[in-house]
Amino acid sequence: MRLDYRPIRAFLLAGILFCVAATTLAQTETTPGASSPGQPISGTLGVSPFAGSVPAKPVPGVMPLSLQEAIDRGLKQNLGLLLSNADIRSARGQRWDQLSALLPHVAAAPYVAESKINLAELGISSLDGLTIPASAGPFSYFDARVSVTQSLFDWKSINATRAAGQSLKSAEYSYKDARDLVVLAVGYTYLQGIADAARIETAEAQVKTAQALYDQASDQVTAGTSPDIDGLRAKVELQTRQQQLIQAKNNFAIQKLTVARVIGLAPGQEFEFTDKSPYQPFDGITVEEALNRAYASRSDYQATLSEVRVAEFSRKAAVAGYLPSLSFNADYGAGGAHPSTATEVFDVRGTLSIPIFQGGSVHGDILQADARLQQSRERQENLRAQIDSDVRTALLNLESAAEQVKVARSNIDLADETLAQSRDRFSAGVTDTVEVVQSQELVASAHEQYISSLYSFNLAKISLARALGMAEKSVREYFKDR
Repeated sequence: MRLDYRPIRAFLLAGILFCVAATTLAQTETTPGASSPGQPISGTLGVSPFAGSVPAKPVPGVMPLSLQEAIDRGLKQNLGLLLSNADIRSARGQRWDQLSALLPHVAAAPYVAESKINLAELGISSLDGLTIPASAGPFSYFDARVSVTQSLFDWKSINATRAAGQSLKSAEYSYKDARDLVVLAVGYTYLQGIADAARIETAEAQVKTAQALYDQASDQVTAGTSPDIDGLRAKVELQTRQQQLIQAKNNFAIQKLTVARVIGLAPGQEFEFTDKSPYQPFDGITVEEALNRAYASRSDYQATLSEVRVAEFSRKAAVAGYLPSLSFNADYGAGGAHPSTATEVFDVRGTLSIPIFQGGSVHGDILQADARLQQSRERQENLRAQIDSDVRTALLNLESAAEQVKVARSNIDLADETLAQSRDRFSAGVTDTVEVVQSQELVASAHEQYISSLYSFNLAKISLARALGMAEKSVREYFKDR
């Protein structure tokens, strides 16, 4: 009598469909969240990966480079951003590893075997006085089946998958925050570069002024209207300014190397800065408004919120170690002594696994999960306070730097007027070179203060953009009319 396998096949199909439904539920119940870089990079570059890059191909000739072009290159070649992008792929792979425990596993392992058994080797030589042959066989085996394994309910794996989903979101927010950090790094180095270029121009002007003073003093010494010490004093001033020019050029060359490393220019690539230090008054923003923007936009803060959810799901997964799990296994195929004589074979089973005693491992997992949850919450609160400090500091620096720029501009005019009067007095024989040299020092100091204050002002705007979590967008807006 031939058995009717249709009900069994129907049961097998229903089990597989139920597996798929359970998997879908586990995937769709991931709580939405945000993520950001786990360890945010501070304003200074230090040994951060954001200070390095993967060099691009060289460009023939001298390449003009604006601030926006430097930012665009940094967003393509900066090492910190490339590593952050790789972290996303790694987090995506980890999520699939966790999800694998909830997805069906299907395998096929057909085999054909022929064997002969040595009974004497097994210690079987006689049975009830009957002599048994030393060997038996050969025997033929054939089995070809498709097997399906599926977890129907495993609360631990479900929560571990949810935690992995939040970790993926954290990596994605980390990448967004890394873009802001690249803008910050490029802005710092580029602004420092154009500040160094401005110092070269100032130093060259000081050398020309010192040269004119030296020539004038030499003429008066030769004419006998001034003592030799005036000529010596003027020559010392000239050589001092020449030394400062040499140092300024060296600083500028080194800063260009730093910029090239941050934005990924080819080694030895020649380029020149096309932007100058701009001054654009900044529209004021209240502290409360700035903080609201920062909490809503800072990717690193959103990341800490996501990390808290990761820790919460991880704790649920640890607690689920006490709960039973249900799994489904089935296989279907053909088996027999030979493929030509094989008949239909199958096996369908459901397994309920109930943990009874696990040696305290679940308790240990819960303790560790509690510690990680507490740490993630503390990091979130710490970062919230840090954001408050970043915003307030950036606003204070911006206000202070704006005032310093105004004062420095006025000082330059006053110092230039003082130098002009001192040179006139020296030409008239009313004073010596001491007064003129002192006036030159005042001019040099005034120009240095103006360059430093202008650099600080623009740097404060970039720092505020970073503090608000909108560096990539805001920097383009702040410096669009250079």
